[in-house]
Amino acid sequence: MIHPKTIFRIIGSLLLLLAGIFVLFGIASPFLEGNDLFGFLASALATTLAGLWCLIIGKGTKGDFSRRDSYITITSCWIAFALFGSLPYWLGGHIPSFTDAFFESMSGFTTTGASILDNIESQPHALLLWRSLTQWLGGLGIVFFTVAILPMFGIDKVQLFAAESTGVSHRKIHSRVSVGSRWIFSIYILLTVACSISLRVCGMGWFDAVNHGLTTIATSGFSTRQGSIGAFDSAQIEYVITLFMFLSGINYTLLFLLLFKGKLRELYRNTEFRVYLFTVLGFTITITLGLLAQGNIEVEKAFRISLFQVVSLQTTTGFATADYMQWPPYLWMLLSFVMFFGACGGSSTGAMKCGRVAILAKSIRGEFRRILHPNAVIPVRMDGAPISPDTRATVLTFTCLYFLLIFGGWFVFMIMGLDFVEGYSISVSCVGNIGPALGTLGPAYSWSALPASSKWLSTLLMLIGRLELFTILLMFTTSFWKKR
Repeated sequence: MIHPKTIFRIIGSLLLLLAGIFVLFGIASPFLEGNDLFGFLASALATTLAGLWCLIIGKGTKGDFSRRDSYITITSCWIAFALFGSLPYWLGGHIPSFTDAFFESMSGFTTTGASILDNIESQPHALLLWRSLTQWLGGLGIVFFTVAILPMFGIDKVQLFAAESTGVSHRKIHSRVSVGSRWIFSIYILLTVACSISLRVCGMGWFDAVNHGLTTIATSGFSTRQGSIGAFDSAQIEYVITLFMFLSGINYTLLFLLLFKGKLRELYRNTEFRVYLFTVLGFTITITLGLLAQGNIEVEKAFRISLFQVVSLQTTTGFATADYMQWPPYLWMLLSFVMFFGACGGSSTGAMKCGRVAILAKSIRGEFRRILHPNAVIPVRMDGAPISPDTRATVLTFTCLYFLLIFGGWFVFMIMGLDFVEGYSISVSCVGNIGPALGTLGPAYSWSALPASSKWLSTLLMLIGRLELFTILLMFTTSFWKKR
């Protein structure tokens, strides 16, 4: 059974929280370069009215909450935040088209990082900071901000966490979701502060350092420069961002054990982390050799450029220090493979995730062994524990849906007028929340030239990919809406 009043009260409470953030940005905007007071205060007013309207509709709720409610709530919250998060762009007059403003906002909250802005440096600083904050909030997950609100309704927060992340299960930091979420939030803030300070030490100004600290830890990719990280032309900055992108791609449970418990062995014993580490190293070495084979480049620079691009794409961050469209085509293909892998589950990254890739590889090997020994009982294990048939079925289903969604999006994009390469790469980029694509959508270009219809389809794919496919796709089934 669905309880709409409870859903409206949760959305209304979160919209009021968002309106409060707009007010703070409006107050701060005169002190930043480029005043954007009107845009933020008008956005705050509109968001407050919408939030109050939702609370009025939800008045009298008894706090009932089902698993179906959790899927609707999570999806509705992401759409609402993206919708109202677009208002500062649109009402402030900085992005006149609402389609473009919504695209920029959805790309931010889903941590995709694709942008329609062609002259980022000309935007007001308050707007750029808001743009970075949307990615930071999206990376952490709007669901974490419901932890302080849901107790008012007596709602089990585990249902919401399950709705947002429906993939491979991971060991919990704490048996209570609220305690575990606070630990994750602490690690998230710690990494953000450490990254921002490190970038400032390396020569970035405080404004740039804070913005890139927010978007690096969110593995999202919005930059304050049109040329992304390459515009700073600093090897130190590139290595620092590479390090923090890599750390942000690790499961937060493992980061907790590493940073607060000092259990380095737990990190390396984890199969998913090893797959993540070795794929990064393997692709980096291969691409480095490919660049060196072209000549006219130093070994260190070739390694640094390769490492940065591989980590950026595998963690689905989307920063760039080079236009890889200028590389040989076979290196494009390698980078497109990187886009599929993703980093670790339980992180802010997108794409397939290395855990699923590892389970698929082990399942395939197990099938070959069963063919050779049909009477043998050969369990598929990960980290020493057998993988249940249900988990393997879920991973296989996810993988099939993932590729079907990519191919379906690819087909529709081509109908909309995109060519073969661009249609494929934009579909991969949006479903995996990666950001840069191939062709004229590569790291040296914005997505402003896309047709409006393609932008709306892109935002849908971004949302589906960010919520791990099942959360959105379940609501397109007739059984979801049945009373029983």
